[in-house]
Amino acid sequence: MDVRPQLIDALSALRDRVAAVRLPLPLPGAERARQTRVELLAQLDDYLLPRLKDPEAPLLAVIGGSTGAGKSTLVNSLVGCRLSEAGVLRPTTRTPVLVCHPDDHHWFAGVRVLPQLTRIWLPPGQSPDPDGLDDLAARGEDGETALRVETAVSLPRGLALLDAPDIDSLVVRNRVLAAELICAADVWVMVTTASRYADAVPWHLLRTAKEYDAALVTVLDRVPHQVIAEVSRQYAALLTRAGLGDVPRFTIPELPESAGGGSGLLPTTAVAPLRAWLAHRAQDPAARQQAVARTASGVIQSLNVRMPALASAVAAQYAASVRLTGVVQDAYGTEAARIRRRLRSGAVLSGDARTRWRGYPLYSSPEELLEALVDSLVALLQCSVSAADEQIRTQWRREPAGSLFRFEEAGREAGGWGPAEDVEGRISVAVRRWRRVLEELADEEVRQLERNVAPAPETVAALLAAALLGGRRARAAGEQLAERIGAQGALRLRDKGGELLTTYLDQVLGGERDRRLAPLDVLDVAPEPQAELIAALSVLQKERWQR
Repeated sequence: MDVRPQLIDALSALRDRVAAVRLPLPLPGAERARQTRVELLAQLDDYLLPRLKDPEAPLLAVIGGSTGAGKSTLVNSLVGCRLSEAGVLRPTTRTPVLVCHPDDHHWFAGVRVLPQLTRIWLPPGQSPDPDGLDDLAARGEDGETALRVETAVSLPRGLALLDAPDIDSLVVRNRVLAAELICAADVWVMVTTASRYADAVPWHLLRTAKEYDAALVTVLDRVPHQVIAEVSRQYAALLTRAGLGDVPRFTIPELPESAGGGSGLLPTTAVAPLRAWLAHRAQDPAARQQAVARTASGVIQSLNVRMPALASAVAAQYAASVRLTGVVQDAYGTEAARIRRRLRSGAVLSGDARTRWRGYPLYSSPEELLEALVDSLVALLQCSVSAADEQIRTQWRREPAGSLFRFEEAGREAGGWGPAEDVEGRISVAVRRWRRVLEELADEEVRQLERNVAPAPETVAALLAAALLGGRRARAAGEQLAERIGAQGALRLRDKGGELLTTYLDQVLGGERDRRLAPLDVLDVAPEPQAELIAALSVLQKERWQR
């Protein structure tokens, strides 16, 4: 066992980098990458780091398997008394049970391994009554998942058994917990039955154990006497075909004690070979070293494949985020350029605004003209924002990552942009704020003129707005403005008003663009985690190479 502080530090740093990974976008392979992250954290937190920090801690054998495989009955029989609940109801093992020798209790009473599980145990001298453990007690205080820690003098020192929930449980929480517990094992004990030894779920775990090169043992349970030889032969052939021919195998025949839901204890002779094998691994220094070092080395070696795969998934997330961001920026950049062109062409001076301008000043007042221009500008901006949003929707729907953001056909969406009327309201408020500032500029310019020749500020504001928004269609507005306040004053006012218009248009479009980007920003998809993962793996590989 390589337990140098430098290696432990490198693994701890790698663990922190894995914990920082976020994979929120629904890309192909993302779900598998999330599962890889969970498995890595479970193995690092629950097994590898605790084992390297305390290499002398008891050997932990996790008993795993599918529903009805007889795991709890097997654990009870290995210990010699009923500690783990077994019965006809499935799933029976709702709470994992860890059994160790009383002298080893301190190793598991704290959070050295499985730190996320709350410890519960019966007071000394009280007989265990598994049937009396209701679901509330099984979940520990405050509804947290619990781990029952029991002691038995019949169990050899240096060995702990952990009865895990069913790996194919109908309860998702049980399946996830079972996988986490297996990741904490020095030795994996996979239990299956004569009727289910070819099922996909147990074989997935067996192949995973082979991938990690973990210390593994299999138990073929509840085999009818009349077919025990044939079933054992077929099971051995399957193991050999999967490259697991050297895995120790134990066969337990179908017995009256294992019938009817497994409520009794199996005879000592039925589990004696497995018990002896486990005891030898725990008590013989060479066998123990071989089992522990093999599992730990296998986990570390597997990082060379799993970490780059996780880093690749992180890179794919960032690339997708960049593409989605680019769609938004391109859409609003296109519309910003389009609005500038339409302002130059006088697009605002249409409809009611054009009618008011043609009737000014005989049939339209400055207030009416200014109000019509403002309404027309609001409508133009609303059309541009709607066009940009439609382009974003179309492009995002073509992206796998875009499925995270759902859009309604009526112009609303569920990804954080807000209802369409909110967009219209924000645009209207911004344009009318621009109008007020424009009126203040006009009033300030008029104050500098002599009172007897100064026009009304409302007239100056209306002509200035028409000159800024009317484009080629409102050349006369600039001429009339120069006649009333002078050429220099008109030029100065148009420069200030033009800068003000540009500022407010940028604020409107930039604000709506940022709102479209907000759901992506909240996800916090960044490029740094990929490099940090590879760097942490490189440091670990360097430490191992130096070893």
